[in-house]
Amino acid sequence: MTLLIDVQCNKGDFILELINNFPFAKARAISPAKAHLLNEFKEAVDNLNLVKQDKLKPRPAKELLDELISE
Repeated sequence: MTLLIDVQCNKGDFILELINNFPFAKARAISPAKAHLLNEFKEAVDNLNLVKQDKLKPRPAKELLDELISE
């Protein structure tokens, strides 16, 4: 199982050391940019699941591409 845990900056080293002391677990820090990317990806997957459940209206691909081009 993989977990993503958000910890206060001043406690990060302590949590990493604590988790890495368990023989069945390993932990590593990730950059803020990578954490942001993972959150964006999770949101996209959650939205896709809502579309599949008919709880969210899908966006046309053209609209998405236009948004990506304009940024």
